[in-house]
Amino acid sequence: MSESAKKLVVICTMSCKEALIELVPVFEREKAYAVDITYGAGPELAKKISSGLQADIFVGPEEFSGPLIEEGRLIGDSRTAFAHSAAALAVKAGAARPDISSAQKLKEALLAAKAVCYSRGASGIHFVQACERLGIADVVAAKLVKPRPGEMVGPVLVRGEADIGVQQPAELLPVPGIEIIGSLPPELRQTIVYGATVFTGSTQREGNQAFVDFMRSHAAREVLHETGLDPV
Repeated sequence: MSESAKKLVVICTMSCKEALIELVPVFEREKAYAVDITYGAGPELAKKISSGLQADIFVGPEEFSGPLIEEGRLIGDSRTAFAHSAAALAVKAGAARPDISSAQKLKEALLAAKAVCYSRGASGIHFVQACERLGIADVVAAKLVKPRPGEMVGPVLVRGEADIGVQQPAELLPVPGIEIIGSLPPELRQTIVYGATVFTGSTQREGNQAFVDFMRSHAAREVLHETGLDPV
Protein backbone atom coordinates (compact mmCIF):
# COMPACT_ATOMS: atom_id res chain seq x y z
CA MET A 1 0.00 0.00 0.00
CA SER A 2 1.38 3.43 -0.92
CA GLU A 3 2.15 6.12 1.66
CA SER A 4 -0.74 8.27 0.43
CA ALA A 5 -3.15 5.38 0.90
CA LYS A 6 -2.16 5.15 4.57
CA LYS A 7 -2.95 8.78 5.40
CA LEU A 8 -6.26 10.03 6.79
CA VAL A 9 -7.28 13.69 6.77
CA VAL A 10 -9.62 14.52 9.66
CA ILE A 11 -11.42 17.79 10.47
CA CYS A 12 -12.64 18.07 14.05
CA THR A 13 -14.58 20.60 16.13
CA MET A 14 -12.94 21.92 19.31
CA SER A 15 -15.26 20.01 21.64
CA CYS A 16 -13.55 16.71 20.77
CA LYS A 17 -10.00 18.12 20.66
CA GLU A 18 -8.90 17.01 24.14
CA ALA A 19 -10.07 13.45 23.46
CA LEU A 20 -8.49 13.21 20.02
CA ILE A 21 -5.16 14.67 21.15
CA GLU A 22 -4.94 11.50 23.24
CA LEU A 23 -6.66 9.08 20.86
CA VAL A 24 -5.10 9.91 17.47
CA PRO A 25 -1.57 8.69 18.42
CA VAL A 26 -3.09 5.42 19.70
CA PHE A 27 -5.04 4.96 16.44
CA GLU A 28 -1.94 5.72 14.37
CA ARG A 29 0.11 3.20 16.32
CA GLU A 30 -2.53 0.44 16.29
CA LYS A 31 -3.77 0.83 12.71
CA ALA A 32 -0.58 2.08 10.98
CA TYR A 33 -2.25 5.21 9.59
CA ALA A 34 -0.90 8.74 9.65
CA VAL A 35 -3.68 11.17 10.66
CA ASP A 36 -3.54 14.77 9.48
CA ILE A 37 -6.02 16.45 11.84
CA THR A 38 -7.28 20.03 11.88
CA TYR A 39 -9.21 21.47 14.84
CA GLY A 40 -11.46 24.50 14.71
CA ALA A 41 -14.70 26.11 15.81
CA GLY A 42 -17.77 24.34 14.40
CA PRO A 43 -19.27 27.33 12.55
CA GLU A 44 -15.97 28.22 10.85
CA LEU A 45 -15.21 24.63 9.87
CA ALA A 46 -18.73 24.14 8.49
CA LYS A 47 -18.37 27.29 6.42
CA LYS A 48 -15.02 26.14 4.98
CA ILE A 49 -16.35 22.66 4.18
CA SER A 50 -19.43 24.21 2.59
CA SER A 51 -17.06 26.29 0.43
CA GLY A 52 -15.20 23.21 -0.77
CA LEU A 53 -12.65 22.22 1.91
CA GLN A 54 -12.01 18.49 1.48
CA ALA A 55 -10.93 15.76 3.92
CA ASP A 56 -11.73 12.12 4.69
CA ILE A 57 -13.66 12.43 7.96
CA PHE A 58 -15.54 15.19 9.79
CA VAL A 59 -15.78 14.78 13.57
CA GLY A 60 -18.37 16.96 15.28
CA PRO A 61 -21.96 17.44 16.40
CA GLU A 62 -25.03 16.84 14.23
CA GLU A 63 -25.77 20.59 14.33
CA PHE A 64 -22.93 20.97 11.81
CA SER A 65 -22.74 17.59 10.06
CA GLY A 66 -26.50 17.61 9.31
CA PRO A 67 -26.48 20.67 7.00
CA LEU A 68 -23.26 19.44 5.34
CA ILE A 69 -24.95 16.11 4.59
CA GLU A 70 -27.89 18.00 3.05
CA GLU A 71 -25.43 19.96 0.88
CA GLY A 72 -23.86 16.71 -0.29
CA ARG A 73 -20.48 17.51 1.29
CA LEU A 74 -20.71 14.54 3.70
CA ILE A 75 -22.24 11.07 3.26
CA GLY A 76 -25.33 10.75 5.45
CA ASP A 77 -25.26 6.96 5.67
CA SER A 78 -21.72 7.09 7.05
CA ARG A 79 -22.48 9.24 10.09
CA THR A 80 -21.66 7.18 13.18
CA ALA A 81 -22.41 8.52 16.66
CA PHE A 82 -19.74 7.89 19.30
CA ALA A 83 -20.55 10.34 22.13
CA HIS A 84 -23.20 12.56 23.69
CA SER A 85 -22.91 15.84 25.55
CA ALA A 86 -24.98 18.81 26.70
CA ALA A 87 -24.52 22.50 27.41
CA ALA A 88 -23.00 23.13 30.85
CA LEU A 89 -22.74 26.32 32.88
CA ALA A 90 -19.64 27.53 34.70
CA VAL A 91 -18.42 30.41 36.87
CA LYS A 92 -15.02 31.72 37.90
CA ALA A 93 -13.50 29.59 40.67
CA GLY A 94 -14.50 30.98 44.05
CA ALA A 95 -17.39 33.03 42.68
CA ALA A 96 -20.95 32.63 43.92
CA ARG A 97 -22.65 29.60 42.35
CA PRO A 98 -26.13 30.57 41.13
CA ASP A 99 -28.99 28.10 41.50
CA ILE A 100 -29.82 26.70 38.05
CA SER A 101 -31.80 23.69 39.22
CA SER A 102 -35.03 24.70 37.44
CA ALA A 103 -36.05 26.78 34.44
CA GLN A 104 -37.28 29.58 36.74
CA LYS A 105 -34.07 29.56 38.81
CA LEU A 106 -31.95 29.64 35.65
CA LYS A 107 -34.01 32.56 34.33
CA GLU A 108 -33.46 34.48 37.56
CA ALA A 109 -29.71 33.74 37.50
CA LEU A 110 -29.34 34.92 33.90
CA LEU A 111 -31.36 38.09 34.55
CA ALA A 112 -29.17 38.82 37.60
CA ALA A 113 -25.89 38.28 35.73
CA LYS A 114 -24.08 41.38 34.50
CA ALA A 115 -22.47 39.54 31.58
CA VAL A 116 -22.78 36.09 29.99
CA CYS A 117 -20.40 34.26 27.64
CA TYR A 118 -21.34 31.48 25.21
CA SER A 119 -19.99 30.19 21.91
CA ARG A 120 -21.57 29.78 18.49
CA GLY A 121 -21.09 26.01 18.73
CA ALA A 122 -23.72 23.39 19.53
CA SER A 123 -23.83 24.31 23.24
CA GLY A 124 -24.39 27.97 22.38
CA ILE A 125 -27.14 27.05 19.90
CA HIS A 126 -28.93 25.03 22.61
CA PHE A 127 -28.41 27.78 25.20
CA VAL A 128 -29.94 30.43 22.93
CA GLN A 129 -32.90 28.12 22.28
CA ALA A 130 -33.32 27.69 26.05
CA CYS A 131 -33.28 31.48 26.51
CA GLU A 132 -35.92 31.81 23.78
CA ARG A 133 -38.14 29.35 25.65
CA LEU A 134 -37.60 31.37 28.84
CA GLY A 135 -38.55 34.56 27.00
CA ILE A 136 -35.22 36.29 27.75
CA ALA A 137 -33.24 35.72 24.54
CA ASP A 138 -32.91 39.44 23.74
CA VAL A 139 -31.94 40.35 27.31
CA VAL A 140 -29.24 37.65 27.43
CA ALA A 141 -27.97 38.51 23.93
CA ALA A 142 -27.43 42.09 25.12
CA LYS A 143 -25.22 40.75 27.93
CA LEU A 144 -23.08 38.58 25.65
CA VAL A 145 -19.31 38.91 25.97
CA LYS A 146 -17.82 37.00 23.05
CA PRO A 147 -14.64 34.94 23.48
CA ARG A 148 -11.63 36.27 21.59
CA PRO A 149 -10.97 34.64 18.18
CA GLY A 150 -9.95 31.01 18.70
CA GLU A 151 -10.66 31.22 22.42
CA MET A 152 -12.90 29.09 24.63
CA VAL A 153 -15.50 30.46 27.06
CA GLY A 154 -13.45 29.56 30.16
CA PRO A 155 -10.76 32.26 29.87
CA VAL A 156 -13.47 34.94 29.65
CA LEU A 157 -14.71 33.81 33.09
CA VAL A 158 -11.17 33.69 34.48
CA ARG A 159 -10.61 37.33 33.43
CA GLY A 160 -13.85 38.28 35.19
CA GLU A 161 -15.44 39.59 31.98
CA ALA A 162 -18.55 37.39 32.39
CA ASP A 163 -20.39 36.05 35.45
CA ILE A 164 -21.76 32.92 33.75
CA GLY A 165 -20.24 30.90 30.90
CA VAL A 166 -21.93 28.26 28.77
CA GLN A 167 -20.08 25.55 26.86
CA GLN A 168 -19.73 21.79 26.92
CA PRO A 169 -17.92 20.01 29.77
CA ALA A 170 -15.23 18.82 27.32
CA GLU A 171 -14.40 22.47 26.55
CA LEU A 172 -14.72 23.74 30.14
CA LEU A 173 -12.80 20.99 31.99
CA PRO A 174 -9.32 21.82 30.56
CA VAL A 175 -9.54 25.46 31.77
CA PRO A 176 -8.01 26.11 35.22
CA GLY A 177 -9.67 28.73 37.38
CA ILE A 178 -13.32 27.94 36.63
CA GLU A 179 -15.98 25.70 38.18
CA ILE A 180 -18.73 23.85 36.31
CA ILE A 181 -21.99 24.37 38.21
CA GLY A 182 -24.20 22.03 36.18
CA SER A 183 -26.12 21.49 32.96
CA LEU A 184 -29.23 23.24 31.75
CA PRO A 185 -32.30 22.14 33.78
CA PRO A 186 -33.89 18.90 32.48
CA GLU A 187 -36.86 20.71 30.93
CA LEU A 188 -34.50 22.84 28.80
CA ARG A 189 -31.70 20.36 28.20
CA GLN A 190 -30.96 18.99 24.72
CA THR A 191 -28.54 16.23 23.81
CA ILE A 192 -25.60 17.05 21.56
CA VAL A 193 -24.72 13.99 19.47
CA TYR A 194 -21.13 13.64 18.27
CA GLY A 195 -20.29 11.54 15.27
CA ALA A 196 -17.71 10.76 12.64
CA THR A 197 -18.95 11.34 9.08
CA VAL A 198 -17.15 10.51 5.83
CA PHE A 199 -16.63 13.18 3.18
CA THR A 200 -18.19 12.69 -0.23
CA GLY A 201 -15.31 11.85 -2.54
CA SER A 202 -13.02 10.32 0.09
CA THR A 203 -11.23 7.27 -1.30
CA GLN A 204 -9.96 5.98 2.08
CA ARG A 205 -12.71 3.43 2.62
CA GLU A 206 -10.71 1.06 4.85
CA GLY A 207 -9.10 3.86 6.82
CA ASN A 208 -12.40 5.65 7.34
CA GLN A 209 -14.03 2.47 8.64
CA ALA A 210 -11.07 1.76 10.91
CA PHE A 211 -11.27 5.27 12.37
CA VAL A 212 -15.04 5.11 12.93
CA ASP A 213 -14.72 1.69 14.60
CA PHE A 214 -11.88 2.97 16.77
CA MET A 215 -13.97 5.94 18.02
CA ARG A 216 -16.47 3.40 19.39
CA SER A 217 -13.83 1.09 20.89
CA HIS A 218 -13.33 0.47 24.61
CA ALA A 219 -10.07 2.48 24.62
CA ALA A 220 -11.79 5.45 23.00
CA ARG A 221 -14.76 5.24 25.36
CA GLU A 222 -12.50 5.60 28.41
CA VAL A 223 -10.74 8.68 27.00
CA LEU A 224 -14.00 10.26 25.83
CA HIS A 225 -15.40 9.86 29.34
CA GLU A 226 -12.26 11.29 30.98
CA THR A 227 -12.37 14.37 28.71
CA GLY A 228 -15.99 15.24 29.46
CA LEU A 229 -17.99 13.40 26.79
CA ASP A 230 -20.50 10.58 27.35
CA PRO A 231 -19.61 7.61 25.08
CA VAL A 232 -22.57 6.04 23.28
